[in-house]
Amino acid sequence: VHGGISPTPSNMHRVLRSSIAIRVRNNSTNSNPPLLSRVLIANRGEIACRVITTCRKLGIETVAVYSDEDRRAKHVRMADWAHYIGPAPSLQSYLVGEKIVSAAHAYRAQGIHPGYGFLSENAAFAELCRSEHIEFIGPPPSAILAMGSKSQSKHLMSAAKVPILTGYHGDDQSNDLLLNKAIEIGFPVIIKPVMGGGGKGMRIVFTADEFLTALESSRSEAIHSFKDDRVLVEKYLQNPRHVEVQVFADKHGNAVHLFERDCSVQRRHQKIFEESPAPGLSHSERMDMGAKAVAAAKAVGYVGAGTVEFIMDSVTHQFFFMEMNTRLQVEHPVTESVTGMDLVEWQLRVASGQRLPKTQEELTLDGHAIEARIYAEDPSNKFMPSAGVITHLATATPDAVFSHVGARGVRIDGGFDENDLMSTHYDPMIAKLIVKADNRENALRMMHDALGSYQVVGVDTNIEFLRRVSTHPAFKAGGIGTGFIPKFEKELLPEHTVTTSCDDFVMAAIASTLINTNKSSDRSFFRVNSYAKHTVRFQQDSHSPVLEAKCEILPNNTISVNSVVATHVDVTPLPSSSSDVLKCTVSADISGHRVRSTVVLDQKHSKIHVFTATAKNNSNVHLKLVLPPPAFLSQLDEAHANDLISPLPGEIRKVFVKAGQTVMKGERLVVMVAMKMEHAIVAPFNGVIKEVLCAPGQAVAAQTNLVEMERTK
Repeated sequence: VHGGISPTPSNMHRVLRSSIAIRVRNNSTNSNPPLLSRVLIANRGEIACRVITTCRKLGIETVAVYSDEDRRAKHVRMADWAHYIGPAPSLQSYLVGEKIVSAAHAYRAQGIHPGYGFLSENAAFAELCRSEHIEFIGPPPSAILAMGSKSQSKHLMSAAKVPILTGYHGDDQSNDLLLNKAIEIGFPVIIKPVMGGGGKGMRIVFTADEFLTALESSRSEAIHSFKDDRVLVEKYLQNPRHVEVQVFADKHGNAVHLFERDCSVQRRHQKIFEESPAPGLSHSERMDMGAKAVAAAKAVGYVGAGTVEFIMDSVTHQFFFMEMNTRLQVEHPVTESVTGMDLVEWQLRVASGQRLPKTQEELTLDGHAIEARIYAEDPSNKFMPSAGVITHLATATPDAVFSHVGARGVRIDGGFDENDLMSTHYDPMIAKLIVKADNRENALRMMHDALGSYQVVGVDTNIEFLRRVSTHPAFKAGGIGTGFIPKFEKELLPEHTVTTSCDDFVMAAIASTLINTNKSSDRSFFRVNSYAKHTVRFQQDSHSPVLEAKCEILPNNTISVNSVVATHVDVTPLPSSSSDVLKCTVSADISGHRVRSTVVLDQKHSKIHVFTATAKNNSNVHLKLVLPPPAFLSQLDEAHANDLISPLPGEIRKVFVKAGQTVMKGERLVVMVAMKMEHAIVAPFNGVIKEVLCAPGQAVAAQTNLVEMERTK
């Protein structure tokens, strides 16, 4: 196919199967119009895979689009057809509406599903689809415009008697007026971009002195994310709950809500845990909030899937309209789990002109569901996004399937497989882990166990952090506010010190010893078959002290590591998708209990990963160790100790300093954008700028020197 990938034989099979399903469906006597027969998904990653899965179930053919970095991506492999739309930067590919529409015409797609993010809340794109006689699987442009402007939406909600917070939503955007309005409202306040969502550009301000700096940062992120730097200022409720309602409307005037989700666990104003029903919410409160959400949708002539977000007082449960997301939400599987409804199927049916599958009276809640977002990021480093190839991936075995979205058990909505690339150009979410049980207590237990089964190597992840959240007493009690993570930061992000006698360190030493003493192409080094002594060295990170393990291979499958003796050692190689990555399972008896670990040696990045489960803990504990560099490389590192480097690949947004300038510790030097977020590079000490090595607009790789400083004596 011109401009795309020709279907593989397996894809051809899917197309044939889909065509048969479509003919049967279209010849039915059902009064509903037939479903769309072919849909283009204007997205990537997890949500594209999710939409494709439901389309397959309904016999709808799918067209994927892809950029340079997504040629071999999972959503491309899953779709019946795939079309190339440009370079990796989304502004040149996934955000170019004309390319998306052109691809839809080329493949005779009847509809375009925008997923979430990218063009999903772009009224101009929805209008373009309409003018090109392609069904935009989402709300009408007028509804997107009305709800896309936070200031306009507040006025509409007030008229519809939906409660709103005190704030300034006006057109005058001068610095002085905004500052004065913030003072009138009373600190703390929150600055929000008028357009967009996803937490981008939001800044909480506690004093007047901080306001203008926060305003500049908010505008900068807003203009690059939404091409609009207008903001609003509202009173910030300290430690509120974030509770949202799923709504759905069809083209025949019907509208329902599918109950609420509690999304209060957030970092950088972005959700990481979502659950339904919301803990502690009464039936009357639930139905009142649902009714207000339906009123909000009807006020703008809404059609399709939408979410009305409320901010709720943790004590009184009084709630206020925050915004409406005019698209399918990331966390929609939580609602699917407790209602048994496939929301993507509802979207496709509504877009095809069919009526809503259920009335409000027919919708019920069943059980409790929780979703955790698994991100490629480093929670210990301010949740800095991580990029790279996923060299090892293992998960819990899913129980729930899309043919029965309300099933109890574990469900995983993923967009990446082993050997896939987590690109710096896109959002760092790897997957969504969803669990459903009879009640919240059992769901939390199931979530903790499922997170413990996850193993990811190649990028940093938030999995250990999510596990700590899932077992924290305040979270288990329910009803926490959005300030949960900052309040319990020390408990959720503890400093972990590795000891040379802990089980996972011993397992790392065993695997490293066998690899280093018996290297061979047939992997016979995994056998404990000869006496040897070997010393291996690790670091917890590149700045920590070197930890030494003196290992001795003894008879009868026994290995001594320092003073710890491991008996009945059994090592089994595992297949690897890369020659730079060696994998094995190691089992041993240590101090009277059996320990089993998966060990992954990443030779390219000089790291060893150990996922250990013991009899006391059937979940994996992830230990990551660094193999120290040779001495001469360490000396080179010391020579550049005063260099400030880019934490990951990205683009320089602003440079605030020049050579010879004196700066104070904490002062902003450079702002760069990576993985859709702004990152400030600040002075680590008081000093003088020796040299500035970057410029605005410059693309930089990870670990690139940006600024060189000298300490002030």
